[in-house]
Amino acid sequence: MTRRSGVVDLAPSRLAFSPSNGLPAAGAGAGTRQTVPPDAARPVSRVRAIFVSDVHLGTPGCKAEHLLDFLRHHESEFLYLVGDILDGWALRSRFYWHQTHNDVIQKVLRRARKGTRVTYVPGNHDEVARPFCGLNFGDVAIREEAVHVLLDGRRLWVVHGDLADGVIRHAKWLAHLGDTLYDWLLWTNRHFNALRARLGFGYWSLSQYLKHKVKNAVSFISDFEHVLIREARRRGYDGVVCGHIHKAQIDAIDGLLYCNCGDWVESLTAIVETLEGQLKIVAWNSVLAPGERVPRWNDAEAEDEPQAPQAVPVT
Repeated sequence: MTRRSGVVDLAPSRLAFSPSNGLPAAGAGAGTRQTVPPDAARPVSRVRAIFVSDVHLGTPGCKAEHLLDFLRHHESEFLYLVGDILDGWALRSRFYWHQTHNDVIQKVLRRARKGTRVTYVPGNHDEVARPFCGLNFGDVAIREEAVHVLLDGRRLWVVHGDLADGVIRHAKWLAHLGDTLYDWLLWTNRHFNALRARLGFGYWSLSQYLKHKVKNAVSFISDFEHVLIREARRRGYDGVVCGHIHKAQIDAIDGLLYCNCGDWVESLTAIVETLEGQLKIVAWNSVLAPGERVPRWNDAEAEDEPQAPQAVPVT
């Protein structure tokens, strides 16, 4: 299997890696302090497409506020929700729902109402939505898989990726056991980063670091990529956009594009296609506009609907 990573020269589209909101990417700069720039200095970026996966709403580990802040600073023509947006497995065992989780849903529905073409591709953790594939929930299209056409005309297969996970397909009980152990690792990661924050350091994913140091995990990720690339080629696509394994990545593998969105639990990443057709991984490790109100999906805003002039009383 031939692999090229880093900045991949696949003209005419261009790929770049890990631009962030002015801060080090997750897993990098673990020993450096961070200064959050003022939100006024960060304008809204307009991109062609946004791909987000593995948000895991309904779990304490979900970084919903970071995702909200990312969406505040990015607008797009297309928005793909690439699976595991809700965590039905966790909600069945213990109900957890923070206000920011509701705000994420309101933000997405509002984007759809304002004209963004939103496609939701359920994953294994939100498989409860799969019976509704082929239907539309308001302005949100629910699909088992999708196709995104890049600016240069190449077709990317958009799928969560659990179909390439043999444990999910053939030993689901083992997947649930692994999920429980993973939740414990995320709990450790959350408290570890709370301590780092008190000491003045930025976010760094201990769980990502440990996972990528384990030989079997690295081997699994490589097999996962290969299976999806092979299936994308069989179906006649030019590449694949997926999630599932919580490892953001853009690579050229055997001549096809492999794009993984990462997650909003550990790496806090998304993939965007710029207006020029460039694919990028965006890491969003700090909130630039904390506490900003999130309008409901059907609220009118001044920029959406002009206000009627007010009558001035005559005295």
